[in-house]
Amino acid sequence: MIIQKSKEEIELMREAALVVSKTLGMLASEVKPGVTTLYLDKLAEEFIRDHQAIPGFLGLYDFPNTLCMSPNAQIVHGIPNDTPLIEGDIISIDCGAIKNEYYGDHAYTFAVGEIKPEVEKLLRITKESLYVGIRELKVGKRVGDVGFAIQQYCEAQGYGVVRELVGHGLGKTMHEDPEMPNYGRRGRGKKFVEGMTVAIEPMINMGTKNIEQLKDGWTILTKDRKPSAHFEHDVAIVNGKPELLSTFAYIYKALGIESNEEDEFREKDLVL
Repeated sequence: MIIQKSKEEIELMREAALVVSKTLGMLASEVKPGVTTLYLDKLAEEFIRDHQAIPGFLGLYDFPNTLCMSPNAQIVHGIPNDTPLIEGDIISIDCGAIKNEYYGDHAYTFAVGEIKPEVEKLLRITKESLYVGIRELKVGKRVGDVGFAIQQYCEAQGYGVVRELVGHGLGKTMHEDPEMPNYGRRGRGKKFVEGMTVAIEPMINMGTKNIEQLKDGWTILTKDRKPSAHFEHDVAIVNGKPELLSTFAYIYKALGIESNEEDEFREKDLVL
């Protein structure tokens, strides 16, 4: 069952989402060669608590950390460790926070120093596909419309679209209805309604769509060990159309990147 939110509840969710966005922005300048993912994890936990929020992943389904840290061929759910990042790595940082009793859940794949052009393209196409999917999130459309748009966009570049892992509804629990696959058929699946809130998160592989899981019971990686990218936004349907609750603007400010990619999904300017 889709849980519709009032405008007041959506504003509370925006506060939770922005704690996550600010956390990722703080981490952006810390992601560099020689840094360990466990160090970044500790920074994130402190930052979230300093912002009067609770780490949303820590202990969820018994996950042991604040961040899911998934480098290179790891897709999602990687566990932070003491292995230093090296030049040329990429790393998906997926972060959750609870504020106002609501979850924020948001992810970005960072480049560690200079990366290969073909990997840079994978990141660009995956992030573009996120917005391609978000554009389909309108009252009267369906889950399959979002999945179809993302799948078509990424497969046209020869990339593999992960099937086993999907986006999801979001609210007072991390995973609400509906599931939001990154593949599908137009006109299929649950119909979108006013006030619904979801996390849309393309997980796109440079090679095969097939995956494996490590013996740790968490880490998911590509079967062919080629790189994977992951980007995620929290989105609400407001006045019939998609409105971003999360933002990459704090990341871009830290990295000195100018972008207007989010403008079409905001009614008013974001004050950083």
